[in-house]
Amino acid sequence: MTTEEKYMYRCLELAARGAGYVMPNPMVGAVLVHNHTIIGEGWHKKFGEPHAEVNCLASVKEVDKPKIPESVLYVSLEPCAHYGKTPPCAPLIVKEKIPKVVIGHPDPFQKVNGAGLAILKEAGTEVICGVLEKECRRLNRRFLTFHTRHRPYIILKWAQTVNGKIAAHADERLIISNELTNRLVHKWRSEEASILVGTHTAQLDNPQLTTRLWKGPHPIRLALDKELELSPALQLFNQTAPTIVFNFHHHELETENTALKLPPRNFYYRITADVNIVHQIIHALYHLHIQSVLVEGGARTIQSFIEEGLWDEARVITNTRMKAEKGLAAPELTNHELKNEFCLRQDLIRIFKSKENPFL
Repeated sequence: MTTEEKYMYRCLELAARGAGYVMPNPMVGAVLVHNHTIIGEGWHKKFGEPHAEVNCLASVKEVDKPKIPESVLYVSLEPCAHYGKTPPCAPLIVKEKIPKVVIGHPDPFQKVNGAGLAILKEAGTEVICGVLEKECRRLNRRFLTFHTRHRPYIILKWAQTVNGKIAAHADERLIISNELTNRLVHKWRSEEASILVGTHTAQLDNPQLTTRLWKGPHPIRLALDKELELSPALQLFNQTAPTIVFNFHHHELETENTALKLPPRNFYYRITADVNIVHQIIHALYHLHIQSVLVEGGARTIQSFIEEGLWDEARVITNTRMKAEKGLAAPELTNHELKNEFCLRQDLIRIFKSKENPFL
């Protein structure tokens, strides 16, 4: 491992702390190093708050501030060059007279997209870009998919028995995963912008779709309810988090709004029967600036995403001790490859990626 890689790994560790809190911004970490000693660290902690570079420089102790113009700044993503919720970071780096900046990868966001690199280079700053680029891109796969593919990052998730059943039969709920796995699932929810279920899953399971088993933000809840059959008494509509209902009848949510600012109430988004429903949902989420969606069920809803080739990652939980001779078959992935697997007690958790997405 090179020196540059060592400090970039630290940037990634810091950046990951912002998971679930910084969207629609990317996760970014920054480290300031003087003579092989870290004198400052920071990460982007919450959307609308200071970026990683600002927090890194602010963390430098007074006694070390004279060392800033003699230090190297490591940052996992190209410093921004535009005014948004906060001032741009590239001019700040120039102002602090930092002579060298090592960057993980360029920012494809149209208001940056090389502009930050240009500001640094024009000021005479030595810039090295592309250190641990693959790892940095993987961390921000949601952000990159959204800005390069113009759609949210799509994660499919389901639990199944060892013989591939997700329910005993069509109208009976089957408790498959254990309590440790359930906590992990709630952690996953806290890292995504939204979570989607179909009508049957909402009716049968009556899920809350919140992060009550994990400390973290609730995702925006999405329900596919074409004919508005779901009871308003379901936990999906308990005002804990906003719920968007995709249906054939009512419409009250315009796509120029930012769904991330929605209050905890129910909204309706009308779709039509003459256009593929999956494509309509994904189109709506993109224009609502929702960068990721966790599709939790049911089997028919998940399979429809697979059939359209609209998925990036699948997280499959298999209870290796449970078998159901008759029941509802689990979805079947296509065009996929296994990226990781591990066990939590009897639950085997496998992470697959779509071969169509280069960021995982």
